[in-house]
Amino acid sequence: MDFLSVIPPIVAVVLAIITRRVLLSLFISIWVGGIIFAGGNPFAAVGQTFTWMKDVMIDPWNARFLVMTALLGTGAAFMFKTGGAQGLIRALGKKINSRKRVQLLPYFLGLIIFFNDYVNSVIVGNASKDITGKKKVSREKLSYIIDSTSAPIATIGPVSDWIGFQVSLIAAAFASASIVGLEPYFSFLQSIPWNFYAILCLLAVPMIILGKDFGPMAKAEKRAQTTGKLIPEGSVPLSSVEDDLGEPFQKEGNVWNFFLPLITLISVSLWGLWYTGGGAEGKSMMDALAATDVSIALTWGAFAMTVTGLILALLQGMSLKACEETLLGGIRTMLPALIIIVLAWSIGTVTSDLGTAEYVVSATQGWMTAALLPFLIFIIGMFISFATGTSWGTMSILTPIAIPLAYTFGGEELIPIIIGAIFAGSIFGDHVSPISDTTVMASIFSGSDHIAHVNTQAPYALIPAGIASVLYLSYSFIGNGYILLIAGIIIQFFLLRYLGNRYEKKQAT
Repeated sequence: MDFLSVIPPIVAVVLAIITRRVLLSLFISIWVGGIIFAGGNPFAAVGQTFTWMKDVMIDPWNARFLVMTALLGTGAAFMFKTGGAQGLIRALGKKINSRKRVQLLPYFLGLIIFFNDYVNSVIVGNASKDITGKKKVSREKLSYIIDSTSAPIATIGPVSDWIGFQVSLIAAAFASASIVGLEPYFSFLQSIPWNFYAILCLLAVPMIILGKDFGPMAKAEKRAQTTGKLIPEGSVPLSSVEDDLGEPFQKEGNVWNFFLPLITLISVSLWGLWYTGGGAEGKSMMDALAATDVSIALTWGAFAMTVTGLILALLQGMSLKACEETLLGGIRTMLPALIIIVLAWSIGTVTSDLGTAEYVVSATQGWMTAALLPFLIFIIGMFISFATGTSWGTMSILTPIAIPLAYTFGGEELIPIIIGAIFAGSIFGDHVSPISDTTVMASIFSGSDHIAHVNTQAPYALIPAGIASVLYLSYSFIGNGYILLIAGIIIQFFLLRYLGNRYEKKQAT
């Protein structure tokens, strides 16, 4: 448990940004972790690297998730092949007739699909990719909108598998610290105003859409508008539906070819979340979500979506051979994502075996005071989730440590603040990390080059993160979370406006 434990994730991020080759960067970082784990033996490190990769693939949850991801790809392939996307464009084309309006489409869809971040990326990406392309919105901008709504809304939305997971972590921490008299779900609700990053991130999207872009995103938008190139020259998207599937079988497809698979995916997934958590046995919705098996529920939903698309294709007259080719094409589209996800999981295992998170926590515990605790927990969460690429993993690590600390330093009043800080930091690192599965999903379903998405999104994510940091530092002076949040929203509005105007003036001179 020393400084060497943080080297593999740093190598992964730095190499990915420098080389723009995510697969190679992830593999090298895992091998570097293997060298550290094997005491400097590079040959033993090779064996350890493939052992880590094997272990994550045979894990039951991970294996089902890989199947689910492939099925989401086949379901989306049938949406495309049956002309569902084209039908949606025709239905919305006359009403959504400006670049700002077309960018607000994925934003509002992202807020509506609040129950799971992966399903959010699939639905929003497929619904808006073509129509935003028509208005020359860069793929980087679309992937930013998708990525900035999927996880943040899932962590504070009315009902989601995220909330069930988070409440279960809070309950376990209360039990281990012998904290009585507090109800976990109520504590979670109290923490929502203190989840500054998620709320500010969600509000930053419309502020930027209705305002002005700046930094790398402004350059990407200018390129798309002036040249029509939706991705940078020489870059390669993680997937290309058009290349993998060819032309739609029905170019004048009906909008129901889009909505029926979508409705099936949502309804079966929601039912699966309730059923696998024991809803049929009389559990409440929140208790069911806390105990649900997300991988099984979403796999059922993705399979039902694919079957619905297959039936619609057969009804349109597609041959069995064409349907089979569509299935294979959908899996082929998701193949880069599947490989990246396996490698990202493997680097997560590397950091776990090397004790990265424990090192970060132990290195900062000595500085903590009641006034600094929310800020430090937020910063630690940011670093761990960025380094490991997982918000859920970061929540699992920090919650049982931070809640007892909060209770010791500040009693019951500090607990909701710390819960908000844990979830906020976990969301930020996962949001901007190039090895995060949600970041990968946003790149895939927007059709963006992955590193281009990471580079353009980072400055936009750092604004709400920076403001959130100041707000956590200010909590000891202003104890009301709502007042701090309102102040943060106002600061963010004027800061984004200033940065947009300044960038525009610099380009004009």
